[in-house]
Amino acid sequence: MAILHRLHRSAAAAFSPAAAAARRGLSALAAERTLERNVQWVFLGCPGVGKGTYASRLSQLVGAPHIATGDLVREELASSGPLSQQLAEIVNQGKLVSDEIIIDLLSKRLERGETKGESGFILDGFPRTVVQAEILEGVTEIDLVVNLKLREDVLLEKCLGRRICSQCGGNFNIASINVGEGNGKPGMYMAPLLPPANCMSKLITRADDTEEVVKKRLHIYNEMSRPVEEFYRKRGKLLEFNLPGGIPASWPKLLQALNIEDLDDKQCAVAYTFERVERRTSKYSMQPDHIVCPWILVAFSWMEMFFSRSEFCFA
Repeated sequence: MAILHRLHRSAAAAFSPAAAAARRGLSALAAERTLERNVQWVFLGCPGVGKGTYASRLSQLVGAPHIATGDLVREELASSGPLSQQLAEIVNQGKLVSDEIIIDLLSKRLERGETKGESGFILDGFPRTVVQAEILEGVTEIDLVVNLKLREDVLLEKCLGRRICSQCGGNFNIASINVGEGNGKPGMYMAPLLPPANCMSKLITRADDTEEVVKKRLHIYNEMSRPVEEFYRKRGKLLEFNLPGGIPASWPKLLQALNIEDLDDKQCAVAYTFERVERRTSKYSMQPDHIVCPWILVAFSWMEMFFSRSEFCFA
């Protein structure tokens, strides 16, 4: 499928009367597509929550490319392209990049992936608005949306501790977070993510990682994220995951939440995705001319029991 052209056409027609009907036509093929491709997941969460860290790790496990719109913006900023100066002004002021620019950058990245034979994706930082979510829904099926959540005081400290190696591009964090219990909130420890010795002297701070800009970005995100979360919650695709601490504490629990902790990672993730599609289309599968695989029903019961655990909420 020509994702580049489809995304642009969908963006242009997002508000047309035919848009809703076109999106409904895609859902009938959801289960079939899921069996033919890799997972198609979205990661949501405030700036600094760790979307890139966890999405990148999952990308290696399940074999789907991790596509971060923040990285796409930074690549464009580093280029001499026509958007570079415009983007620099937007980012340095802590503002959100417009739908049109983000969709253009994402379209080109997905198109490059298609030519290389990539299957599926894990999106990080997109969609950020309901308009973007509707456009994405109009061109492809999103299987699962993981919403990472973390205390705001910890988020601020994490953002101010972020560092990038100017040579290799590696992301690190020098903040050592050790917050005690208080006001009904649990204590939390996050060790710093320090660079190797050869990167230590090459660390730089992102231009938008100042306290003023970070606070502004967190406020903007919180205001704009609620409608997007509700968009996916209504569609039964939202997994809300409260990070209990740093990577050692959070990573195993996230794998549990995604049901890819024990079995072969890719097979289990695809099975989980298929089971979710089956749940969303269950009203059709009960008809006499449809067949429901028994293992799907078993998985449904097990997952309902599993997701009642307190560390995450499956909406």
